[in-house]
Amino acid sequence: MKMRLILLFLVFFSPISFAKIPPRLFPSSFDDQLSSKGKLSYETNYFTQILDHFNYNNPQTFQQRYLLNDKYWGGSKNSAPIFVYTGNEGNIEWFTQNTGFMFEIARHFNALLVFIEHRFYGKSIPYGGDKTIAYSNKTTLGYLSSTQALADYATLIIDLKNNLTAINSPVVVFGGSYGGMLAAWFRLKYPHVTIGALASSAPILNFGNITSPYSFNNIITQDFKGESENCYKVIKGSWKQIEDMAKTKDGLEKLRKSFRICKNYISQGALENWLYTAFVYTAMTDYPTPSNFLNPLPAYPVKQMCKAIDDPKSGKDTFEKIYGAANIYYNYTGNATCFDLNDHSDPHGLAGWTWQACTEMVMPTDGNNKESIFPPSKWDYNERAQFCKSNFGVEPRPNWVTTEFGGYNIERVLKRFGSNIIFFNGLRDPWSGAGVLKDISKSIVAIVTKEGAHHVDLRWSSKEDPKWLKQVREREVNIISNWFSQYYQSLNEI
Repeated sequence: MKMRLILLFLVFFSPISFAKIPPRLFPSSFDDQLSSKGKLSYETNYFTQILDHFNYNNPQTFQQRYLLNDKYWGGSKNSAPIFVYTGNEGNIEWFTQNTGFMFEIARHFNALLVFIEHRFYGKSIPYGGDKTIAYSNKTTLGYLSSTQALADYATLIIDLKNNLTAINSPVVVFGGSYGGMLAAWFRLKYPHVTIGALASSAPILNFGNITSPYSFNNIITQDFKGESENCYKVIKGSWKQIEDMAKTKDGLEKLRKSFRICKNYISQGALENWLYTAFVYTAMTDYPTPSNFLNPLPAYPVKQMCKAIDDPKSGKDTFEKIYGAANIYYNYTGNATCFDLNDHSDPHGLAGWTWQACTEMVMPTDGNNKESIFPPSKWDYNERAQFCKSNFGVEPRPNWVTTEFGGYNIERVLKRFGSNIIFFNGLRDPWSGAGVLKDISKSIVAIVTKEGAHHVDLRWSSKEDPKWLKQVREREVNIISNWFSQYYQSLNEI
């Protein structure tokens, strides 16, 4: 299989061809779950942001988008809190619409909601908003980094508080996945700007050989094996069968028909990556209720995939079983007529992650041992470096994140100077192996659930939510409440 630069959230494309159905930028559940209930509303604003925070000789700026919701804000006179979402690698509206937890608790805390878009994503594109220029070479892309993004957030938050005369309003930052990493790092780097951070599914230990490169796929393997031993064996054995079929005369055509691939393009590698994507992102979003974050999915989609594989109606046809599983991820709505393996569209504006994965976000996840659901493989840094040199003319810095933010001996280090961070991880999430899974101190808390998937705690709540998920959110609210109690007490002591 070819090297994959796995996005913390989403693949680079949605390989589905719809019959007379225009592609949708945002989940259909947005209309069903949010607008009809009047829960979600925000105003769009732009901030004139510095392009290079660390070079005094560069006067360039760009327009950074941020979204505001002040429906429940108690106002600056009451020093009411401000909740800030540290934007991820994509369109900020997409993340806003899928972070219902912040909207739901804003009323409880009388909080102002702010969602800041990450530079080089969405509409926050430097060089006059011209993506062609911004993404043209390593010189322009050189301003796309986590450190610049964190400085953006600090600058914008401080300016916003000044404009609102809300100097004493405490700020809590929230984020999921890469956004969760940014939230945790923001609390460590800018403790004078935020009093605490909720970092959900934040794999901050996936650097510098701290976490095994086999961890990611080991968890996916266990997710499927835990549902059904037969399901695991069928998926594990399917790769060799696909390889063997592809080598035969008319083998690719037979594979195309078996997996309902569109006639425009098929290759063994493209088909394998398409299937790999389905299994990875289904494991990541194995939520206990129906979702539409990546694709429309039923509750517990891993279980549904295994049901499709174990269905006796498919007989002994491995390809039919695997197709049935992939169809859960790619075509749960039943609208797809065929699957386009050559569709490289980017509806959520995620392309910048390739650059980040080639510079500082070097997160080894490609290892597969002999028990893995995927073919055996080793993490190969040289392969990554060669790809990055070929595409961008840069050499990755695999040790930069641990140099800039730490990671080694994190318990001992953060216990000395860190405070007020919640790390949530669900152990069904393949990224959880690189998360903080144990309490570091009384105020740096790890909330871990064996059932949870990728940042499930930040999703909109549902009547069907299991008890454990409700308890997670209640605990997070209680911890944040304690942060505010301590903060307002300190204000009164001044």
